[in-house]
Amino acid sequence: MQLDIRDLGLIGYQEALELQYSLVEQRQKNEIPDTLLLLEHRPVITLGKRGEESDLLIPRKELADRGVEIAHIDRGGQATYHGPGQLVGYPIIDLQNHERRLKRFVHNLEAVIMQLLADSYGLTAHARDDYVGVWVGSCKIAAIGISVHRKITMHGFALNVDTDLDYFSLIVPCGIRSSELGITSISKELGQKVTVDEVKERIGPVFSRIYGYDQVSSPQAHGDPKVPDKQPAPELTGRPVPLEEGP
Repeated sequence: MQLDIRDLGLIGYQEALELQYSLVEQRQKNEIPDTLLLLEHRPVITLGKRGEESDLLIPRKELADRGVEIAHIDRGGQATYHGPGQLVGYPIIDLQNHERRLKRFVHNLEAVIMQLLADSYGLTAHARDDYVGVWVGSCKIAAIGISVHRKITMHGFALNVDTDLDYFSLIVPCGIRSSELGITSISKELGQKVTVDEVKERIGPVFSRIYGYDQVSSPQAHGDPKVPDKQPAPELTGRPVPLEEGP
C-alpha cells in the first residue's frame, strides 16, 4: 500500500480543515493515495459535537484577546486545544484498506504514538478504557478523534511535544474534570526541549509499519519512496473505542 506524507508546517485551523475536506473528496475518487498530513496549528480551541460553552473557562472575548481562535467542528467530543509545539496528524485514509474497522484503526493510531514514545524517548505510555488517547501515568499526552466520510477518515491525533500547557487551563480538555488527571508533553516528561520537527521525522516510519504501508513518499523525498521494515501491528485489546474526543 502507498502512503503520501505531507508536511504543512504551521497552518491555521480553518485552512487545514478545508484542505482535509478537499483531500477526502479526492481520496473518494481515487485521485490520491492514502495521505497523512503533519502540521502545527496556530492557537485554537476546537469544540466537537458535544462541546458546550461551559467547556470554555474564560469568556470568548478574553480568548480572542489572547489570540486564541474557537472552531466548531464535526468530530465527536468536547473541547481541546491546538497550538505551536503540538504535532497534529490528519490521516486521509480509505478504511477499506484497513478491513473497514474503525476501532482497529483508532487502536493502531494509539499504538503508533505509544511505540514512538517508547522507541524514541524511553517513555512508557498507555491507553485507557474511559478516554480515547494516549497517557503517560495519569496525564494525557495525545488526543485522538476521527470522523469518517464515505469510508474516508479525517481529523486525527494531536501529540503534545513542546506545547505551552497553560492553554489547557482555559478549557475543560476532552471532558476531563478530575483533579487527579492532567495534561503533559514529551518535553515536560523528559525535562528537556524536544522539537516538533524532530518528532515529525520519527513518526512517519512508525505509522507506516503499524498500518502496513510499504511505499511511503514525503515532501523531503518525493518520488523516492521509503520502504520501512515491516512489523506486525500490536495486538488489540478489544476494549471499546468511544470516539468522543480529539483534534
